[in-house]
Amino acid sequence: MEKSHQHQILVINCGSSSIKFALFELPKGDVVANGLADRVGTADAALDLVVAGHPLQITLAAQDHGNALREIIKALEANLGDRLEITAIGHRIVHGGEFFRSAVRINEAVVKQIDECSKLAPLHNPAHVLGIRTAFECFPGVPQVAVFDTAFHQTLPPHAFLYAIPYEYYETLAVRRYGMHGTSHHFVGMQAAAALGRPFESLSLLTAHLGNGCSVCAIRDGISMDTSMGLTPLEGVMMGTRSGDVDPNLHLFLQENAGLSLEQTTTMLNRKSGLLGVSGVSNDMRAVSAAAASGNARAALAIDLFSYRLAKGMLALAAALDRLDAIVFTGGIGENSAVIRSKTCAHLGILGIQVDDARNAVAGKSSEGIISPASSSGPQVMVIATNEEWMIARSTESLLSEDPPSASS
Repeated sequence: MEKSHQHQILVINCGSSSIKFALFELPKGDVVANGLADRVGTADAALDLVVAGHPLQITLAAQDHGNALREIIKALEANLGDRLEITAIGHRIVHGGEFFRSAVRINEAVVKQIDECSKLAPLHNPAHVLGIRTAFECFPGVPQVAVFDTAFHQTLPPHAFLYAIPYEYYETLAVRRYGMHGTSHHFVGMQAAAALGRPFESLSLLTAHLGNGCSVCAIRDGISMDTSMGLTPLEGVMMGTRSGDVDPNLHLFLQENAGLSLEQTTTMLNRKSGLLGVSGVSNDMRAVSAAAASGNARAALAIDLFSYRLAKGMLALAAALDRLDAIVFTGGIGENSAVIRSKTCAHLGILGIQVDDARNAVAGKSSEGIISPASSSGPQVMVIATNEEWMIARSTESLLSEDPPSASS
């Protein structure tokens, strides 16, 4: 791929019921268009599209991710016309198992391996495969790249990724901890290094990606040494609808005492727990925070539980580091909830963590994202907006620059 002229990279992120996308013009990095197709597969499916700063809302007749992506492409064509010149496509893939340690150019063998990992991410990988096949159908001959959420965590040492169960299950079924949100953790880690004026490879960081899904990562000398999510996205800290860590014997206890099947308990832990389960209000931190401010005791409890378990997860992952230079909050909750940042850091005093209330209130916008006091001699506390789409675009460009498409691709 030539770097001497402008070219467009379309980034596609197929979620379990959504498609998030962005069209970048590189090398400058301008966002030509971006948007979200939400509630895919339901009667309420809709597309929010922004083209050159102008928002549009489009009703979708989307039966699945394939049809939704076709309608997204039609909307881009209708609004951009001959300005739409896609030269490459990058796909965010949630789970790459042990197959993939970095971004790869997509061919049929790669698609089959992504599909094989569906047993590890059944809500996401099938949607990814459908999105890839649809993109090839709509843009034949355009090179496509897969960027994996799990790839950044493939540097975990065996003592961090193995479970203390019979080793044969790792040998035969690849049962191990994989971690997620790797693209986000990698991005904010590099942004933190730039803000601190330090090489990424010289830093020890704890990064917290907090959205509906939440995870923490310990980064030492530029590589992931441990992370909170495991075989699936259920392990780790408390989330929007996921419980995070629970006693492994909970399934049997609920079967014997509440009559719940294995499937019912698994569904409950994934879809009815976390902020939603504890508060009884919502999985959205904004709604839970509003309820807590209005005197809802369970909503206040959910916030306290979320903050404490997040701090506990950070302290556990600090075992993977030889020092701590900074902690970084990102994601919808991490970037926008001053209360969560403050409450979480209050539990981290043993690490020398301090927060400046005034900086925290404005998310550090006036101080390179730093919300710790200027006088603090301890680790910096930072708020950095994640941009997984931009990271995927950069990874796509970098890979294809090293491995330009052949005439037969």
